[in-house]
Amino acid sequence: MSNPIPYRFSFGPWNISEGSDPFGPEVRAPFPHEEKFALYRPLGFEGVQFHDDDVVPGLDELSPAQFLSKAAQVKAMLANHGLTPEFVAPRLWFASQTVDGAYTSNSATDRAYALDRTKKCIDIARAIDCKAIVLWLSREGTYIREAKDARLAYHRLLDTINAMLEYDRDIEIWIEPKPNEPTDQAYVPTIGHAVALAYASKDHTRVKGLIESAHALLAGLDPSDEMAFALAHDKLASVHLNDQNGLKYDQDKNFGGANLRVAFNQVRVLEDAGYGSRGEFIGLDVKTMRTQQGTPVTEHLQNSREVFLHLVEKSRSLDQKLVQQYRDARDYEALECHVLKHLLGVK
Repeated sequence: MSNPIPYRFSFGPWNISEGSDPFGPEVRAPFPHEEKFALYRPLGFEGVQFHDDDVVPGLDELSPAQFLSKAAQVKAMLANHGLTPEFVAPRLWFASQTVDGAYTSNSATDRAYALDRTKKCIDIARAIDCKAIVLWLSREGTYIREAKDARLAYHRLLDTINAMLEYDRDIEIWIEPKPNEPTDQAYVPTIGHAVALAYASKDHTRVKGLIESAHALLAGLDPSDEMAFALAHDKLASVHLNDQNGLKYDQDKNFGGANLRVAFNQVRVLEDAGYGSRGEFIGLDVKTMRTQQGTPVTEHLQNSREVFLHLVEKSRSLDQKLVQQYRDARDYEALECHVLKHLLGVK
C-alpha cells in the first residue's frame, strides 16, 4: 500500500444547480450561492471553486472599490464555514464582447475587455486569499477554421498569459483544456497544448493545468493518460473528476458512473504519483440528473466522493508485485483479468 494521502475535496457552487435545461421547465427551485457554503463541510468538502462573478455578481457594473468590498464579504463567509477558495476563473463566455472569443477575438476592443476582466478576476482572487486563476478557454476557437488566424490566436493566448504573470507576481495560472463546446473546435484541446503554452511563457513554473475527465474523453483520450502527462511535467495543479457517456455534449456525470475502470485508472495514476501530498484538491465537477427532485440536491456530490474513496482503496490494495510480474512476462491478458477481478471483488 502506498502512503495514505488525506485527500481534500472541492466543488463549485454551480454543481448544486437549478434544474433547468433548454428543452423543458425547471424541476428544482433555485438555491442561493450563499446558502450553499453551509453544505460543504457536512458533505466532506473544504475547497470552493469560483468564477469571478460567483464571488461578485454583476462585476462589470461595479467599481474596483465596490467589487473588492463584495469580495471581502465572501472571504468572511468562507472563513466562518472553514472553507478554502481553490481557484477563481474569469467567466468570459456570457459577455457580448466574448461571443467570438475573448483573448483570441478578431476585435481589439473585445480583447481589451477580456484582459481587463481577467485582471479584475486576479484582484478578486487575491482579495479572498486565493492565488490560483483557472483559464477555461471556452470560446477561444472557431466554428469554421477560416474565421481566425490560428497561429496568431496562439500568440495572443501566450501574450495574455504573460500579461497575467506580470500583473501579479504570485498567482498561478491553471489552464483547463477542452476540445469543443461551445466552440466547434478549440485552440487548446488537450493538456499537451496547455503544457506547451506553459513552457513558452515567461515563468512556466506558475503555469499549470487542470484536467477534467469529461473534457479528455470528449477529445477521444484517456483521462488517466492526460493526468500522467501533466504529472510527468509537474504541471497537474488540480483535477475535475466526472464521467462522460460517449462523444456527446459535456455531461458532467457522476465520477465512475459511465466507466468504472476508466475512473479506477485515474485514481491509480493520482495515487501512484502522490498527487494531493502538497495539498492539491480532488475537484468534482458533477451535475445531478435533470430528473432529480428536491432542493438542495447533493447526492451526486456525495456519491462521486464515495466512489473516489472506494477506488483509492482499490488502488492501494492492488497486488503491485503481481502486476509487475504480468508486465515482465508481457502477459496482459492475465493482467486485465486480475484488474477486473480486483474491481469486482472476486478472488
